[in-house]
Amino acid sequence: MALNAILGALALLSLTLTLWQWLAALRFPLHQRAAPPLSPSPGQRPSPAVTLLKPLKGSDAFTEDCLRSWLTQQYAAPVQILFGVASADDPVVPIVRKLQQEFPASDVRLVVCGPLLGANAKVSQLTALEPFAKHGLLVVSDADVRVPPDLLTNLVTSLLESPAGPAGLACCFYRLANPATLAMRWEAIAINADFWSQVLQSRSLKPIDFALGAVMALPRGRLDEIGGFKVLADCLADDYQLGNRIARRGHPIALCPVVVDCWSEPMGWAAVWKHQLRWARTIRVCQAVPYFFSILSNGTLWPLLWVMAKPIPPVLGVALFCWLTRILGALDLQYRLAGAPPQERQTVSQTQAYPEDSARADARPPGRYAWLVPVKDLLQAAVWGLAFLGNRIEWRGQKMHLQSDGTLGRP
Repeated sequence: MALNAILGALALLSLTLTLWQWLAALRFPLHQRAAPPLSPSPGQRPSPAVTLLKPLKGSDAFTEDCLRSWLTQQYAAPVQILFGVASADDPVVPIVRKLQQEFPASDVRLVVCGPLLGANAKVSQLTALEPFAKHGLLVVSDADVRVPPDLLTNLVTSLLESPAGPAGLACCFYRLANPATLAMRWEAIAINADFWSQVLQSRSLKPIDFALGAVMALPRGRLDEIGGFKVLADCLADDYQLGNRIARRGHPIALCPVVVDCWSEPMGWAAVWKHQLRWARTIRVCQAVPYFFSILSNGTLWPLLWVMAKPIPPVLGVALFCWLTRILGALDLQYRLAGAPPQERQTVSQTQAYPEDSARADARPPGRYAWLVPVKDLLQAAVWGLAFLGNRIEWRGQKMHLQSDGTLGRP
């Protein structure tokens, strides 16, 4: 009897948390655009000049389009772009050279970075790029990110005009744009449905004290306050640590409502599993207590255990309602992240046209993969357990040991 009551309470709690997460996402003005004039109107504060720091390593079929999207920004101030590579022989170098020729008027520089400063190669490149930055506002972006032409305008607006005043850092949500395999569709549920809504659920309790690393903007002064990029040289979750250290100094973290796309080559189950486990162990180290209790929001696991403990019609009926709510919520959240609902898209298009918006809106997840939502939850429960059973991760083909302070070492 006691076990049945406990499992029933956990099932209802998971339903409550699922609905709360969904509601928090519905209330966020996702895809809402700031007015994007290409030049400031009379009396309007001019946009600050920006330096983009873009660490690169290797290339794939999507790299050129991702990099080109930064060279076609509709921004009202100068933009300097610094591409960093570890070696002049890197396969991405010819792509950068091609783009330099294609956009000769752009302020683009390719920097061959020096030796590694620590375990995190990306941070080593950022540290090498930092001295070449001409402007006081820095933007950092991962190599696989493709952005809409108004991204800089909206990102800078979010940084300078957040409700709490000028923010210490602004970042934006991202989605896995091309889940080409079944394993990637499983991961897409974790990223495109759960992650961003969990961030907003957390924000409904307290201000965000971390950053999302796909795209981040911050004043150079805030970076100097924490000691520059070099202090993150051994950190795995450099984006989390960057945002957390800025937030701990009293500077708010802002969320830009524009979503960016992350493009990846096709991955199988083994690669996705390793990625999810690395992500889980990273979050466990960064936020141990919240991650431990995150299992309570698993909307498939607890109703299933309740049905197994008490297989009677009333319990099954409640469990079916929990599962249906979870599936519909996950599908809706993926759809919303992919693009605004039709009525919202119409409102946006009245003020400005962004061709990528319609393409994103049409890329909603097909309903035939709804069955993957409960499968994802059950697999995620296994990942959650394994996150506490070890500290070894595989990152960029290298096996490393994740230490208790979030830094990396050799196993």
